[in-house]
Amino acid sequence: MIRGEVLLVDDDPLIRQSTEQWLTMSGFAVTCCSTAHEALSHLSTEFGGILVSDVMMPDIDGLELMAQAQARIPNLPVILITGHGDVDMAIKAVRDGAYDFIEKPFVPERLAEAVHRACEKRQLMLENVRLQQNLATQSGLDTRLIGISPSLQKLRSDLLKCAELDTNVIIYGETGTGKELVAQCLHEFSKRQKKPFVALNCGAIPESLIESELFGHESGAFTGATAKRIGKFEYADGGTLLLDEIESMPHHLQIKLLRTLQEGVIERLGSNQQIPVDLRIVAASKADLSIDDNFRQDLFYRLNVSTLYLPPLRERTEDIPLLFEHYARLAATQHSREPRRISGQDVRTIQQYRWPGNVRELKNIAVRYALDGEQSAAQLLYPQQGELTHERFVDTSLPLAVQVANFESAVIQHALMTHQGNIKAVMDMLDLPRRTLNQKMAKYDLNRSDFLSDAERETQSD
Repeated sequence: MIRGEVLLVDDDPLIRQSTEQWLTMSGFAVTCCSTAHEALSHLSTEFGGILVSDVMMPDIDGLELMAQAQARIPNLPVILITGHGDVDMAIKAVRDGAYDFIEKPFVPERLAEAVHRACEKRQLMLENVRLQQNLATQSGLDTRLIGISPSLQKLRSDLLKCAELDTNVIIYGETGTGKELVAQCLHEFSKRQKKPFVALNCGAIPESLIESELFGHESGAFTGATAKRIGKFEYADGGTLLLDEIESMPHHLQIKLLRTLQEGVIERLGSNQQIPVDLRIVAASKADLSIDDNFRQDLFYRLNVSTLYLPPLRERTEDIPLLFEHYARLAATQHSREPRRISGQDVRTIQQYRWPGNVRELKNIAVRYALDGEQSAAQLLYPQQGELTHERFVDTSLPLAVQVANFESAVIQHALMTHQGNIKAVMDMLDLPRRTLNQKMAKYDLNRSDFLSDAERETQSD
């Protein structure tokens, strides 16, 4: 019975041969290499064994080989062997991720025992990965977070780990990457799944109302408070509270949130009664909170127990056709339409597009694509630009300044439409300062309110 797989690297042929013989006699399957370059050619994600390497080798030494091997296979057990006993080197090797460090001349049984323990650890790691993948498949996580890219696979694995830990989490991601969906999945795969999941967008509520939304208020607490109101903290008790765009939370509320996290109690506005709450906080942000001067660092450290990073769509282009087809097919089914076949040209178009609005933008375009069988992906993605290019830019009777102005207006309209009137997102997309954008919108008679979503219009009207 094979006890494990070993990749052995040593530039000394005699030591390599004798070590191979001993490990083979001890029940291990051994592959020998004389150089680090040769060893790296054997290392891929399918490799199920461990690495045993000499340290002092020409070209690439054992420490550098370990670094490159573990970059390819995270947490790969590596045993380093050297004839140059050096305590500092041993400490550095272990600190950098070595499983064990053995000096020459070594007792063969000592090496065999270390290799056996390292192989057992490797098998446990592989089994854990397999179980997590099965759990994701069986639970349907792969149907919620769709994609085959390495970054999406890592996100699903990290999410399952975070869900089990029941700690506060910060989710980082650009607008439209699906931070609320990830927060919902965290809740659904946690022990809190039977309790409420409550989401609050800190950037969408006026500063004068957000404190009441979070903590609730008693009747008469302020003008207009005609009845007692339960806040989001109380409502989410036992479950999960998502604080989206937490970077926009007012400073004085950051202090109150920190106190709630520290003491596990809240007080409604207009009340002195302390109400205990037990919930998980999931914070979502577009900005790095660790370097945000407007965000309290003590609050950041309270929230930053676990972290999830959502890659933008442009960094996982292999997932774009899968997502597009999924949302297009879903829309067709919901409207009793025959699913529309996506042409090769349309696939190339959607993969070349930058998707500044990420998955949210892709979903909207996919729905329109499914319900309008005549328009191509390019026509849907570049409606203003396409119209102006064919009908006005080739019209030589128009002055150049007019053609340029028409194009500039169309680009700003497209950005406003993409981000549903979010001025900050438009500024980032077009790389324009606020004042310049305001001047150009006024010049072309473009109103932010014309591009808001229905939900935002209802919020503003209230």
